[in-house]
Amino acid sequence: MSLIRQIWLLLLVTLLMAFLGSFAVWMLSSRGYLETQLRLKNADNAQSLALNLTQQRGDTMAMDLALSAMFDTGSYQRITLKDAAGRVLANRAADPSVTREQAPAWFAELVPVESVPGVAQVSDGWRAVGSVEVVSHSAFAHAQLWQGSMKTAGLLTLLGALACVVATLGVNGIRKPLNATVSQARALMERRFVTVVEPRVPELAQLSQAMNAVVLRMKSVFEEQAGQVELLRQQAHCDPLTGLSHRRHFMAQLGAALSSEEGSGDGVIYLIRISDLAGINRLLGHRQTDVLLQRLARVLTEESAGVPGAAMGRLNGGDFAVCLMSSHVPLPQAEHYADALKRAFTEQAVPAAVVVGGVRWKRGVTMQSVLAAADSALARAESRGAFSVELSALADGQAVVLGEDEWRRRLGNALQAGRAQLMRYPVVDRQLKLLHHECPMRLQLEADGPFETAAMWLPMALRTGLISQIDEAAVSLALAQIAQDQQPRGVNIAPNSLLDSGFVPRLRALLAAKPEAARLLWLEVAEAAAVERFELVRELCKQLRPLGARVGLEHAGDRLARIESLFEAGLDYVKLDASVVQGVANDAARSAFVSGTVNMLHGLGLQVYGEGVNEPADILALRQCGIDGVTGPAVRVA
Repeated sequence: MSLIRQIWLLLLVTLLMAFLGSFAVWMLSSRGYLETQLRLKNADNAQSLALNLTQQRGDTMAMDLALSAMFDTGSYQRITLKDAAGRVLANRAADPSVTREQAPAWFAELVPVESVPGVAQVSDGWRAVGSVEVVSHSAFAHAQLWQGSMKTAGLLTLLGALACVVATLGVNGIRKPLNATVSQARALMERRFVTVVEPRVPELAQLSQAMNAVVLRMKSVFEEQAGQVELLRQQAHCDPLTGLSHRRHFMAQLGAALSSEEGSGDGVIYLIRISDLAGINRLLGHRQTDVLLQRLARVLTEESAGVPGAAMGRLNGGDFAVCLMSSHVPLPQAEHYADALKRAFTEQAVPAAVVVGGVRWKRGVTMQSVLAAADSALARAESRGAFSVELSALADGQAVVLGEDEWRRRLGNALQAGRAQLMRYPVVDRQLKLLHHECPMRLQLEADGPFETAAMWLPMALRTGLISQIDEAAVSLALAQIAQDQQPRGVNIAPNSLLDSGFVPRLRALLAAKPEAARLLWLEVAEAAAVERFELVRELCKQLRPLGARVGLEHAGDRLARIESLFEAGLDYVKLDASVVQGVANDAARSAFVSGTVNMLHGLGLQVYGEGVNEPADILALRQCGIDGVTGPAVRVA
């Protein structure tokens, strides 16, 4: 029995005992009072009747008439006149049925009222004639007792109701801080750190103080770990002077973009070079040259700020690179970077110049080809002079350009006809046993055409607003396949799908319709979604986790420590991006960052997996870092 129910039971028992005790005391005292009044009345009436009979001087007829006259008033149960020898001379008795007509029979039997007879002597002068005995009617006493008991019971019931109202307010006052404390404890179980207002009750206040102290301590520990992980990330991924990615990490980011099946599948890379950096260093000095490089890094960051997933790095002394992936926002042109740097150098009166070379790339092209083409464009720009811009082309021919309406038609037809399939890429645990299959979506845009990867149709799905329907179809297809083979599957959810207010309710209905399959479903959203739309990700977890589905972040790593209240998201796992885990075996700084990230996430109760692992040596190194599982080209199911 819960504490609140025990309190309620105690209050009800107390009120019931008080009610019954008060009623019983009133009933006994009232009955005693009425019996005393009846006894006194009988004695007084007997004396009065005896005086009246004495005045009749022994006339039997006259005494009988006087006795009858008094009895006919209706207030007496019995009046008896006896002679000196005790013989009954006259007797008047009321009908027994009349004595109980004003109160229920059961009440009169349950609460008997004794009417003690009043006795007085009748005389004729100094001669004793006899005695008279008067017993008053007890029905009137029962009637008064019955009416009084009804009024008393009603008043006590009203007082009991008022006491219940007051008790309800009091119990609710106790329940509120208790519920707050219970919710706080459940939030801790769900890795959400919340504090509560301390109640006025001293005992509950001490409990709340202790719980709040635990929450604040755990929150501070997480923030401390997040700060340490961010420091390790900067050491492992960033150039110490400019804060941009160093060469190795930038190359990992570029390789991940070129091989990723998600996103638009194309983009642009710009190489930016400071002309004659050695001469500038001699002219300005080492310190001012460092300031110049930092200023250049800030300009590149500012110009690329509006592009999702933009990667910037310092390749060596004066060479910088920017990798942009096509998205729903227009990409900055190479001229934008050149003009912005020219303005910055002019404002600071720095005698420096840059050149920019770029190339557009598509998914599947080798990194060597992209870098060679960009370097060729950079060389041509150098030959033209300061702040020159040159672009190269990788492939011959033009892709067929389709309008938005045509894309909407193709995507809509593919969904209606069910021309969709899920691929399967295994995710294994530390023992190389299958955890689940990653299942990216393929769509057959034409009835007889190939199944295209997301890089082909995702940008237009976002533009036409069909992405939430596509994600819903992917989840439905995954649930159907899970129901057939009982193999767990993971499905990606686009961040834009969360903006559709009806998407999560529809998803919840799909999972509720297939509860067995829902427990084997893994849903993944990109790290960017948790950074930019944290509340939507938390609501997704809140709605779907009770149905058994697991929700996690994919492509995570660089911005994990920047996600505010990550501990409150309600996630189950995190997948570290390929650019974070590749090369861990040969890079101590990268290994330290992965280990710190894994320890931080494990402290929050999250599982951690690595994406895009393409070297067996990295698998062993990631195990040593404490990672829970991996996926990628090098993975084989045991």
